[in-house]
Amino acid sequence: MIDLTIADDVATIVLNAPAKLNALDEQALGELDAAYEAAEAAGVWALVLRGEGRAFCAGRDISGVDPRDDDVLGYLGGIVTPLLQRMARFPAPTFAAAHGACLGVGLGLLIATDVVYVAESAKIGSPFAALGATLDSGGHALFLDRLGAHKTLDLIYTGRLMSGTEAVASGLFSRVFPDDEVTQATTDAATTAARGATAAFLASKDLIARIRDERLTLWDAVGIENTAQAALCDTDDYREGFAAFQEKRKPQFRGR
Repeated sequence: MIDLTIADDVATIVLNAPAKLNALDEQALGELDAAYEAAEAAGVWALVLRGEGRAFCAGRDISGVDPRDDDVLGYLGGIVTPLLQRMARFPAPTFAAAHGACLGVGLGLLIATDVVYVAESAKIGSPFAALGATLDSGGHALFLDRLGAHKTLDLIYTGRLMSGTEAVASGLFSRVFPDDEVTQATTDAATTAARGATAAFLASKDLIARIRDERLTLWDAVGIENTAQAALCDTDDYREGFAAFQEKRKPQFRGR
């Protein structure tokens, strides 16, 4: 169900249950959490997440769920949220390639990833109107922040799904690609990041998370930037970057 490979300091995690559009049950989520844990332990410098088949992830696998005794809070709060938090804290740049259905928990996986490239045919929105349920896994926060209240509730009330092209134009994710190019583009970006100054990247990742979660003012953020920059002065990559610039050559970063 969940495949992990590591090559050239880049981890690739694949949701591999194409027959059910990579929908995730409790076992699959546990496997996904374990894959992130293993990638972190391996000390990779970048990570790619993608789905096999016609979709990235259609959300929760509800094929065997009885709503009369469904432990929704245990599933979402006890399993999904801790996984998303692990993904968001991953100590390297993370990238996702999204195509086809990207819904529910699948959307949450994208929200918890640093950079998301989407295929033109991706389907993003809230399908829950047909289930009598509500958007979960961070979807409300993402849509409200990027789309505003009116567009968010329009998507929720109508169940309309945005294409990848519309999602990127609306500011939800990074870039849009033709379906047959999105996976390679994502892998190329991760490979480039893995060869970069990852300590500096992680400083920016932490700062972005703090600005978002703590609602920092401009000058609070500037103060933290200053502190982060000063700390980077003590890293080998910082010194290498300056030396390469002064010597007019390509830098050889080592992630420290």
